[in-house]
Amino acid sequence: MHWTVIPTLEEAFEAFDKPTLPNTRPDIVNAGSLNVSSQFMVDRDGTIYSLMPETHMARHVIGLNHCAIGVENVGGTEALPLTRAQLKANIWLVEYLYEKYPIEYLIGHYEYTNFVDHPLWLEKDKNYRTLKTDPGKDFMEKVRKASKNLNFKPVPKKPDSNDQ
Repeated sequence: MHWTVIPTLEEAFEAFDKPTLPNTRPDIVNAGSLNVSSQFMVDRDGTIYSLMPETHMARHVIGLNHCAIGVENVGGTEALPLTRAQLKANIWLVEYLYEKYPIEYLIGHYEYTNFVDHPLWLEKDKNYRTLKTDPGKDFMEKVRKASKNLNFKPVPKKPDSNDQ
């Protein structure tokens, strides 16, 4: 789960629609010019948009793209925090996807480095890491609480290595 830090659906879609990275992403340009992507985007009113098939790989989470389904939430700044409607939509989407796929983990983007050295980790470039805070711990706690009946595995503990 992510946030765009882009204030409107239209601007977020425009940013994701381009095949190459915008100039505003110097933190990941060394890993290639392919733009980021996601299977879903959730607007501030809770409307869920499918951006690509759930079974296609999207570039949204370092090391886990091959096995993750991405959900982007429009907004996420202090001035535009994620909404209650987005929370409800994310919970619904988690339940929907869980019914279709053998999903084991539910993670916020900020937790991706906890999977370094995990069997699911598939990033070859040891230097390709970025610091993430999305979609916020509070938001993830609420989604997890609402979906606790799905019994997701706990997110692994962060590895004790200096390559992060």
